[in-house]
Amino acid sequence: MQTHLADFIRHTPDGDEADAILRRCVHCGFCTATCPTYQLLGDELDGPRGRIYLIKRMAEGAPPTRSTLTHLDRCLTCRGCETTCPSGVQFGRLAEIGRKLAEERVERPLRQRLARRLLSGFLPRSTVFSAAMRVGRQVRPLLPRTLRDKIPVLAPPLAWPRARHARRMLLLAGCVQPAMMPNVNTATARVLDALGIETVVAPRAGCCGAIRLHLGYVDDALDDARANVDAWWPYVEDGVEAIVMNASGCGATVKSYAHLLRNDPAYAKRAQRIVGLTRDLGEILPAFENALIDATRPRDVHAVAYHPPCTLQHGQQLRGGVERVLGALDIDVRLPADSHLCCGSAGTYSLLQPKLSYALRDQKLGRLRALEPQMIVSANVGCIAHLQSGTTLPVVHWIELVEHLLTTA
Repeated sequence: MQTHLADFIRHTPDGDEADAILRRCVHCGFCTATCPTYQLLGDELDGPRGRIYLIKRMAEGAPPTRSTLTHLDRCLTCRGCETTCPSGVQFGRLAEIGRKLAEERVERPLRQRLARRLLSGFLPRSTVFSAAMRVGRQVRPLLPRTLRDKIPVLAPPLAWPRARHARRMLLLAGCVQPAMMPNVNTATARVLDALGIETVVAPRAGCCGAIRLHLGYVDDALDDARANVDAWWPYVEDGVEAIVMNASGCGATVKSYAHLLRNDPAYAKRAQRIVGLTRDLGEILPAFENALIDATRPRDVHAVAYHPPCTLQHGQQLRGGVERVLGALDIDVRLPADSHLCCGSAGTYSLLQPKLSYALRDQKLGRLRALEPQMIVSANVGCIAHLQSGTTLPVVHWIELVEHLLTTA
């Protein structure tokens, strides 16, 4: 695709990147077949090819409108189109640039501005969010559906392991997960403990930056990234083996730190080191397959439906790790039809685009239930909470299932 960038963006980092991405697109249309919003709405501008056209026009100087914002807002940033694209178009990064351009030049209605600012200021602050979740659980029946669905019922708490081991790995606790689903982090620590690895949480590490990045507050997201690099760096220098991610959305974002901070001379090299150490659980545990078999025993769960999050299979391009681990533990892992399609959670998307989000959720749940599983497992807190809001089947993080199988549990 030929481009003629406008003066305001030509020879800037965003302009150079957008130009390179746009030139790779050949408008073949393969991406439309795997775009959830195009499948639902049938509008070219609600598919990757149409959104690329809108972003191209902005970069070439055409003024964006509220309609431009609407079509970009409807994008889940699931990046399924990237997996499908034969030309290697990095649509997720292009979408971030496009949203930034549109946000700078189009004023949103006051209600939208307030909602987005509230989410960007509230969700990443774990202390504030945890307090709000405690209140929310007390008044949960009185809340609107979109909020009630975001407050899962707490499972009985697990005990964090106290053993010390020579091998250590850092864990990003996250901003939302400790309040919504605290057992995910504890289960991770207990499984690693059974393998002779100590889990360390850096107290000053916070939100990965995904929430603010996807809402268009890029500078704030970069500050989140820098804060985590600073928090982790002493542990990196002290020799931790890896930085473990058990929320695939966080993992996809942390693995982009080198790119996000590439123009920051104070952080660029350290960010590369952080990315080099960052691993999803599904990357780490297959190497411990035999040890896991020895540490676990079959129990009451034998068949599960697995929803691979978009941030895992498309964002990080990781497939098969979860299935391999659970399969080695004698769990029948069943993938639904169209497992590449998004469940509709997508971070704050389910709050800002509830109609589309719930349509995608119900579609996904129908395909998962058709597998007749005992439970649904996934690898991202947002997907788990979103799916659980639409079914009575248990929906859990897959590491919680592994922890359930431990002989010491």
